[in-house]
Amino acid sequence: MGIIKIEVEDILTLKKSHPCGCRQWKVIRIGTDIGMKCIKCGHFVMIPRQKLEKTIREINREGHTLKPIDAVIEVE
Repeated sequence: MGIIKIEVEDILTLKKSHPCGCRQWKVIRIGTDIGMKCIKCGHFVMIPRQKLEKTIREINREGHTLKPIDAVIEVE
């Protein structure tokens, strides 16, 4: 069992789009809940990590694009 490694400043592409039409979010805060800001309109949301992990399509980190499966950290 593992969790997806999410870092501050990552750009997440989600399965569903925000009402403004954008699917990309910038990670602002990390913890039990993940704080993200919409790239297009700047709306800020806090989403529980478990719920967010189910909706991630890809992670853009420092110019590299990762699929969620490539960013998993094994936890016992």
